[in-house]
Amino acid sequence: MKIPEKTPDSRPIDVPLTPEISIRLSEIIRKANNEYMYWDEFKYLTMPVGIAPEQAWSLLKMYRLVQKKFISLVDSHNNPFSYCLPDCVHRDIHYIDQQAGGSIVVDDPSVASEERRRYMMRSLVEEAISSSQIEGAATTRVVAKEMLRTGRKPKDHSEQMIYNNFQSMQMLKKHLKEPLSIELLLEIHRHMTRDTLEDASWAGRFRTPADDKIYVFDNDEQTVLHVPPDAAKIADLMQKLCDFANSDGQDEFVNPIIKGILLHFWLAYVHPFMDGNGRTARALFYWYVLKHGYWGFEYLSVSTAILSARAQYYRSFLYSEMDGNDATYFIVYNLKALHKAIEILNEYIARKQKEKDNVRRLSGKYPMLNYRQRSLLAAALQKTNAVYTIETHAKIHGVTYQTARTDLLGLKDLGLLIMAKSGKKFIFSVTVESLARIEK
Repeated sequence: MKIPEKTPDSRPIDVPLTPEISIRLSEIIRKANNEYMYWDEFKYLTMPVGIAPEQAWSLLKMYRLVQKKFISLVDSHNNPFSYCLPDCVHRDIHYIDQQAGGSIVVDDPSVASEERRRYMMRSLVEEAISSSQIEGAATTRVVAKEMLRTGRKPKDHSEQMIYNNFQSMQMLKKHLKEPLSIELLLEIHRHMTRDTLEDASWAGRFRTPADDKIYVFDNDEQTVLHVPPDAAKIADLMQKLCDFANSDGQDEFVNPIIKGILLHFWLAYVHPFMDGNGRTARALFYWYVLKHGYWGFEYLSVSTAILSARAQYYRSFLYSEMDGNDATYFIVYNLKALHKAIEILNEYIARKQKEKDNVRRLSGKYPMLNYRQRSLLAAALQKTNAVYTIETHAKIHGVTYQTARTDLLGLKDLGLLIMAKSGKKFIFSVTVESLARIEK
């Protein structure tokens, strides 16, 4: 990933500010701030005649300075981090508050408790897989889901990462009534990294001066993106993190979602562990928002949204560090990821509710079919190109191979599925004609 261009030094405007120029500059600054642009995008905006991008940037920085909220978290040189609340933050927070305060699934009477449990399990599985893949876990989602759903032991390093993440996300719920402490941070890390580290002694402890100095590299393993604070400062910095998390907001209120994002950001910035910092930081975010009543987050996989835009995720860290410790860039990115995660969940729920309606309709049309067979046909109406196997059908419904085989062959005998061979396996699919019969 290309390291972003450093922001320019302040440059005063040395041309007369006519009304036309002033209005145009106000429009540019408002647009750039509302979207919270970084310099590498801002500099390409069309400026008024006689105004250089660097000069307009100086005005934007002055505008942001007035809005800055400083927090108690500091960098390696003891300089504080800050953030702003541009319109895009207010907009996404409003959307998330509406959707993720528990109303996504919990308050919907059409969603039965068993379905809620399935939605929650789906999110745990997706989060465990995506958070681990962000950190380099190399396995397919199909294989990872099969491992988690069947409960088999991990076969390799990547599967162990995913398994640990899955277990850790469930473990977090046991600690929601506790304040954040050094002990809890170490426990989260210990659960997240068990049997996945280069040195097993790294699990559940901070870096020390005796350890090798660590750097955050780009994918090329040559470009240094970030140099974390010295190991000797970590104990103090992590205590500041706990104090910030546990502060009651009497001096200044910080929205819990924003505060959770700031905890995520700062733990990753300090990089207190030899490995596993990203996974631990994202778990810390989940712990914090669940602790503060955002139960809807149990049904979301934020890391899935992050994984789809991983370069922007890393870039938002760099923007924040390179532009005077302005964590707004990281906040804006994560709110967009949360927004997307909610949309993904809503689409999933709508699809599943439609499948549910189709299952109900099919029960009247094909009373001889069992629930598993009707579920498969309902899913086929949503994904017409899907292919089904006996093994997958057995795992999804928790039945034996023979029972799954009987289900699929029964659908074939009714002319609702066709069977073919792929290698040594039999595969089943629907045809245009069978779909037409099902949809009638």
